[in-house]
Amino acid sequence: MVVDGMSDEAVDRLFHALADATRRDILRRCVRGGMSVSRLSEAYPMSFAAVQKHVAVLERAGLVTKQRRGREQLVRTDPDAVGRARQALDELETAWRGRVDRMSRLLAEDPEKSDPTEGPD
Repeated sequence: MVVDGMSDEAVDRLFHALADATRRDILRRCVRGGMSVSRLSEAYPMSFAAVQKHVAVLERAGLVTKQRRGREQLVRTDPDAVGRARQALDELETAWRGRVDRMSRLLAEDPEKSDPTEGPD
């Protein structure tokens, strides 16, 4: 599935990043404005290095950007990337709704014509 010019691999990275509750929480915290990685690490019962790894996954997926300010790196959520995730889900929904509609039409056809268990009289 290609979403807004994103390859399947990019979509996979996006949803892999969003699959983790800590990473989703980091996105929520950083949407209001940049937060430093050290400040983020205070919010979680894990090491600074673990939080850095979560931020790196988000950054590879294009969900956040980092900007150096002095000794700290500020993490900001990229709202366009979140929109691409929504677009990917919308495209999946459209595809599945189309499949369900086709199955419904097939099932609604005359059962005598489509019942393979019935043999000739």
